[in-house]
Amino acid sequence: MNTSGLGCNRPASRCKEMSMVCLTDFEAYAKEHLPKATWDYYAAGADECCTRDDNLLAYKRIRLRPRMLRDVSVSDTRTTVQGTEISFPVGIAPTAFHCLAWHDGEMSTARATEAVNTCYITSTYSTCSVEEIVAAAPNGYRWFQLYVYRNRKVSEQIVHRVEALGYKALVLTVDVPYTGKRRNDIRNQFRLPPHLKVKNFDGVFEENNGPEEYGIPANTLDPSISWKDIYWLQSLTRLPIIIKGILTKEDAELAVEHGVQGIIVSNHGGRQLDGGPATIDALSEIVDTVQGRIEVYLDGGIRTGSDVLKALALGAKCVFIGRPAVWGLAYKGEEGVREVLQILNDEFRLSMALAGCRNVSEINRNLIQFSKL
Repeated sequence: MNTSGLGCNRPASRCKEMSMVCLTDFEAYAKEHLPKATWDYYAAGADECCTRDDNLLAYKRIRLRPRMLRDVSVSDTRTTVQGTEISFPVGIAPTAFHCLAWHDGEMSTARATEAVNTCYITSTYSTCSVEEIVAAAPNGYRWFQLYVYRNRKVSEQIVHRVEALGYKALVLTVDVPYTGKRRNDIRNQFRLPPHLKVKNFDGVFEENNGPEEYGIPANTLDPSISWKDIYWLQSLTRLPIIIKGILTKEDAELAVEHGVQGIIVSNHGGRQLDGGPATIDALSEIVDTVQGRIEVYLDGGIRTGSDVLKALALGAKCVFIGRPAVWGLAYKGEEGVREVLQILNDEFRLSMALAGCRNVSEINRNLIQFSKL
């Protein structure tokens, strides 16, 4: 346990070496130390932030049914995603602009996830290139998050780049035909600082002198994207395709019918449609519809090991964290991200044991208390 904060005379919140006990400690540190516009960008939800906040609150409404006397002297948190073993069922969700939080940004995130042996979904909107990320952590297990652009050639080129670099899956984000209205970004007139750019598109949008949205020209995303584009994407690549942004059983069924290999139940951290469901509340109907035909993952609102346990009990194969990874970066780069993952791993292992589970295959819906209406 890190007790280095004990010798610090400054207020705990100002102490760089403070002992970080839980994920909200990293949140408090990041909020205090990041520039306001940067903090607001990472923290933003759409409109009134109801969905963003409900992602967290929904976990607190779920109660566990722990089993006793199960011999939990030995526990194993390992699982697999798309056939690859990872050390525990928590990966890093795709979030943009890590260099805003730490000078070498995504390279630090990649090194941390490689060290912990879990999955890092690299964002299209990275401030390091896909090549730099691979060079920083050559043995890391990575997926690549993809948007579809009006200029399809831009999307095609990045797909071929990441496939050649050894990324193991494509994560197609489907909940952004347009960007949600994030009030603080508008108030702050949020822009990337001049020394940072969306590195994967270096030179691609060079001639743009018009308005910019999150580092690339406005109106670049293709709002005409539809289910037929899944077939288009499959024609470009042999990589598994995972769809991120599904919240209903109807879309889950369509995803399976279109031959994708996985679903990430996600509402984009509450940054797109405000008033949609918390992801943990949407999970069950999707798991029930998919019935094991493809893997189902989840992001949004994971802050503790018991949150992870609840998501797995409700049928998620693995969960992904977005904002907490950025908080870890803001705290101490690679080491901070590693600490965030390690704390979640330790908490998950403890929650599992206290609930009577020795390994992830023993986690099931019997662990969840369904309230009587």
